[in-house]
Amino acid sequence: MIELELVAVRVELPSNTPVLVLRELAGRRRQLAIFIGNPEATAIAFALEGVDTPRPLTHDLFCDVLDGLGTSLERVVITELRETTYYADLHLSSEDGPVTVSSRPSDAVALAVRSGLSGTLPSSPEGSPRRFSRRAW
Repeated sequence: MIELELVAVRVELPSNTPVLVLRELAGRRRQLAIFIGNPEATAIAFALEGVDTPRPLTHDLFCDVLDGLGTSLERVVITELRETTYYADLHLSSEDGPVTVSSRPSDAVALAVRSGLSGTLPSSPEGSPRRFSRRAW
């Protein structure tokens, strides 16, 4: 596995589409860009910048619900790339044992940013996973 860092959330021009940019920490320092939605981009950017909102955003609410239920986010795994779409799983830990929930990668990263977690990203649809960590976030 190759450890990656979250570099930024940027806007791709001319389409004005938000992009999540990840980069290898070692080796060739290649970058991976994942196109995401505006709400997820805002949520990630706010978390990275420490912006407090008057009311909780959806990802904040989800973290609060997990805490209230005694459940924690243990890791994020981006499970596959199918055509041009990435898929992810949230790995949760509860009193009843581990639970895996399907998620969009953008939502998973937004939660990971708030939780300080690690996750995995595939090198290709059939390739081995690559790792990213909050260390550089």
